[in-house]
Amino acid sequence: MYTICFVEDEKDLSNLIKVYLEKAGYKVVTFNKGADAIDYIGQPVDVWILDIMLEDDISGYDIIKEIRKNNSNVPVIFTSARDQEIDKILGLELGSDDYITKPYSSKELVLRVNNIIKRVYKKEEKTINYETYQIDLEKRVVYKDQKQIKLTTLEFDLLILFLKNINKGFSRDEILNYIWGDDYFGTDRVEDDLVRSRRKKMPKLNINAIYGYGYRMSWKIKNKHLVNNLL
Repeated sequence: MYTICFVEDEKDLSNLIKVYLEKAGYKVVTFNKGADAIDYIGQPVDVWILDIMLEDDISGYDIIKEIRKNNSNVPVIFTSARDQEIDKILGLELGSDDYITKPYSSKELVLRVNNIIKRVYKKEEKTINYETYQIDLEKRVVYKDQKQIKLTTLEFDLLILFLKNINKGFSRDEILNYIWGDDYFGTDRVEDDLVRSRRKKMPKLNINAIYGYGYRMSWKIKNKHLVNNLL
């Protein structure tokens, strides 16, 4: 059973979402204060759901920073009444995997959690070596010269999408559907920030913008069939 940790200072909303997540088959741990959530970091959690604006002095941004110090790979979903693009960009930069704007439906949040669980915890048993990068599909980590490159869950998913489809162009909508699923509600600009972040971390994987359309990874691979077989 997967464990979801939900941090929300509105107690009625917290109780409601807990019921829906438990009906979906998840174990749910809830906190109304950021300080209590930080104290819980280090316990087994498969997905964190963090409200950004909490009643105490600790925000969702503060919590994710502590989570990333402890485990850089656990998925994080932000919830917030603030729907400005800058808030979503900041969340992605801090390593969040999704951002949902209040008010949201309980069903939508459960679908977001389901999509992340399917995406992140699908069993893989292969490693791809390309140039100086070693991509471990089972552990979902990337190394360069034996040093780990810290990718968020979404950045890793984007990498896999392009690895499976070398030299193929993808529209922004196609990228959004692959990363977040058909149930995504939000701006189509978040994938621009995701691509920009991944480019910075792995510059040798050449992802180019297609004007007015989307993105394409352009590689000249001698053994392309080996990569396709691994994926």
